[in-house]
Amino acid sequence: MLEQLKETVCKDNKALPKNGLVLWTSGNVSAKDPETEYVVIKPSGIHFDDLTPDNMIVVDLAGNIIEGELTPSVDTESHLYVYNHCPEVLGITHTHSPYATAFSIAGEPLPIYTTTSAAVFGREIPLSKVAAVGEKAIGAEIVRCYRETSCPAILLRNHGVFTVGKSATNSLKNAVILEETAQSVYFARMLNAGIQPLDISYTDEVFDFYQNNYGQK
Repeated sequence: MLEQLKETVCKDNKALPKNGLVLWTSGNVSAKDPETEYVVIKPSGIHFDDLTPDNMIVVDLAGNIIEGELTPSVDTESHLYVYNHCPEVLGITHTHSPYATAFSIAGEPLPIYTTTSAAVFGREIPLSKVAAVGEKAIGAEIVRCYRETSCPAILLRNHGVFTVGKSATNSLKNAVILEETAQSVYFARMLNAGIQPLDISYTDEVFDFYQNNYGQK
């Protein structure tokens, strides 16, 4: 079932440590199949090197396991909450990537300082409130921030990062660009505490150009 999607989700999960976004077994990537509305997500507590397409877990939007013998990620309920409330979202990535998480711990949203982040996000990366205990509460806070800002990346206060996208790979890309941006800003502030975000009109122009011209048609 959903063999191609399981291969993609497995590959994207393996890309998390390769891109410096996770340590040990934390973090996950999931995808929703638009036809069946089933969700593919990694199993809980399995090292990324040991992941295979066959041990990906398929669940429905209520959290029932459709296929797979292992326990799904502990973040599954958060992912499902987003999928249930934002039908346009088809991929989600969750990480504790260090530089972006540092902003979430400091309690700072991340303004747009680079042309790359302007192209991909087009707006300041929002900071959530501290989510109450429970995966559903985390999902609700992700949905609130996403609906209020339309930004596909959210800094979850004192926790980490959630990014959404039109596919698993798209959400992964957003997480990679977010961490790259946070790292660059961190180092730039060490060099010059007075750095300024890009002007919003320029950000809008870069975002529009990138979204309409980048990549193969």
